[in-house]
Amino acid sequence: MAPRKLIAGNWKMNLLKAEGEALVRALGASLASEPKPACDVLVCPPFTLLGALAPLCGEAGLALGAQDCHAAPSGAFTGNVAAPMLADAGCAYVIVGHSERRSLHGEDNATVKAKAEAALAAGLVAIVCVGETEAERDSGKAEEIVVAQLLKSLPEGASAGSLVVAYEPVWAIGTGRTPTVAQVADMHAALRKALGGAVADAAAVRILYGGSVKPGNAAELLAVANVDGALVGGASLSHGDFWAICQSCG
Repeated sequence: MAPRKLIAGNWKMNLLKAEGEALVRALGASLASEPKPACDVLVCPPFTLLGALAPLCGEAGLALGAQDCHAAPSGAFTGNVAAPMLADAGCAYVIVGHSERRSLHGEDNATVKAKAEAALAAGLVAIVCVGETEAERDSGKAEEIVVAQLLKSLPEGASAGSLVVAYEPVWAIGTGRTPTVAQVADMHAALRKALGGAVADAAAVRILYGGSVKPGNAAELLAVANVDGALVGGASLSHGDFWAICQSCG
């Protein structure tokens, strides 16, 4: 049986407190008044909003996650946030290794693995992101590259209860472009196979697709084998768009 789908909204560096509260309340109202979608719903706001939104998310039936964490549990790391702090703030998930962290902050696979292990140690579910650039896709070695990235980024001791994988083709993020259904199916199948050699309950690990997910393509993407949900960027800032994506879960 396929895992229950997860729709995760990555707000990135967007929204102030009033805007975030309004969005969470709107999502909560939809969950309360409409038939519930066949998925778990997660929002990942900026660090500044976590404390304020934690109780609202609890009331709304939404899971709360963060967008990054440091590998150390504490210390002299100005500007960083530790995984235990995120758990203390009410988070259940944390994204690690997002392509923007890898490209803009120079994070390599070893760094992502260390962050994921810190997340697990703090009782958080790590959403480990992997994906190829356009040049890597054009090289014909996209699956080989992304699988290697996954295996080098996986935390030790991970299981379906502590790990989510998110495949995000870098060239599709925020561009409006998406891979073909066949390309998504092939990559997710390759990731599932790779997990089989690394995680005991690999069939139950959720593999999300991320990269220009929107209401118009969500249903088609979510129907692909081994696509167990979506990591949504820009569309997660709109209640209407994000809720429509949630409702696309079959």
